[in-house]
Amino acid sequence: MLSLTPKEISDRNALTVNPAKTCQPIGAMYAALGIHRCLPHSHGSQGCCAYHRSHLTRHYKEPVMASTSSFTEGAAVFGGMSNLRQAITNIFHIYDPDVIAVHTTCLSETIGDDLSTIILKARDEGLVPEGKWVIHCNTPSYAGSHVTGFSNMTTGMVKYFAQENERHREQINLIPGYVEPSDMREIKRLLAEMELPSVVFPDTSDVLDAPQQGAPVSVGKAADIYPKGGTRIRDLQSMGDSRVTLALGPFASENAAIELENRTEIPARIMDLPIGIAATDRFIQVLLETAEVLEPPASIADDRGRMVDIMLDMQQYFYDRKVAIYGDPDQVISLTEFAVSLGMKPIYVLTGTPGKRFDARIKGILKDVVPGARIKSSGDLFLLHQWIKNEPVDLLIGNTYGKYIARAEDIPFVRFGFPILDRVGHSYFPTVGYRGGMRLLEKMLDALLDRKDRDDPEERFELVL
Repeated sequence: MLSLTPKEISDRNALTVNPAKTCQPIGAMYAALGIHRCLPHSHGSQGCCAYHRSHLTRHYKEPVMASTSSFTEGAAVFGGMSNLRQAITNIFHIYDPDVIAVHTTCLSETIGDDLSTIILKARDEGLVPEGKWVIHCNTPSYAGSHVTGFSNMTTGMVKYFAQENERHREQINLIPGYVEPSDMREIKRLLAEMELPSVVFPDTSDVLDAPQQGAPVSVGKAADIYPKGGTRIRDLQSMGDSRVTLALGPFASENAAIELENRTEIPARIMDLPIGIAATDRFIQVLLETAEVLEPPASIADDRGRMVDIMLDMQQYFYDRKVAIYGDPDQVISLTEFAVSLGMKPIYVLTGTPGKRFDARIKGILKDVVPGARIKSSGDLFLLHQWIKNEPVDLLIGNTYGKYIARAEDIPFVRFGFPILDRVGHSYFPTVGYRGGMRLLEKMLDALLDRKDRDDPEERFELVL
């Protein structure tokens, strides 16, 4: 399908081909689903909402609920205030959420709807029932990416819910970043192992990886449409009493942590996503310092030992392999560092999310290993494909859209990041922490060894590799 991509690279400043990102509202919708009994609301046309919901549904293989202001020509000309007021009334009456999380779209941003004023007026006029919430964030799709949208909605949670109750608690706040529900579950497990009480927000575990219970709905009784997961409002309101905020992934989580620090003086610590051995080590070290203990629990130490054992056993298959990595910036930064620790050479590293500090960080990781690596933020998969045509790689790692490049260039491919539309398992098995690192090792090693089995001549085809 992409076999006609030209090898010659020319400068492009005003054209994106095959973007390595999706738009802001998808990230905002995903973050909103991490609040218990929250209904995400798209302030724009039905088409935008339908696309965003379907994209999340295809990735998580779960139904995704969201409502829309359902703009028509009238709203496009006169603004969407009337639509949103009617939507708030209908949603609380019909679906009874605890929170409506409103995000904008390109259309409502271009019109210039002032959501803060609309929501405040709706509350003053009694359209928001007592004890219920309407929160919002701005997510113009023509800027940033789905990671930016996630960051904006998470920051919106801080702006609306954070309170200084002057009841200092031993708990910590943890913002997990744009990761899978399984990753959020693994992060919570590590916090529990360290005996650190915490408020994790947003939290999509048990929302987008909820078990199939098959429980029948009683006749005459309305089903509860909201899953059991998500951060409770009372916990969000208590984040202002915590000791510290740990934010994983600067692109997705930093703004919310800084917003909370500015409002409540709770210190923020910004870290990489704990993907791979070095980033996980740093995360565990911060947890040790926060818990004021010197050694991690034996279970965590054992997990690390097992991961190191796999790395040593299989080092010969990773060493000196050229790899191309693309996707969300926070994930790509940690994964690039992980690849280097395996002896691999990430010669192409690319993200679709804007941010010069991405380039600087990757250059820092690769300066002594692959000083000539090609690095690009705000890049696209067309450019990545051209790079690979000029110098092939042994392994390609990224989201589902890379399968076309892998097919065209006959490259082993590991699906990682968002979105993954053609496989399952990514939302059930973590890639963060030592256990997640072991799963990543398995996936990368399987891809390399499957290729070796395919390509080896008969005399080198072995049962035991």
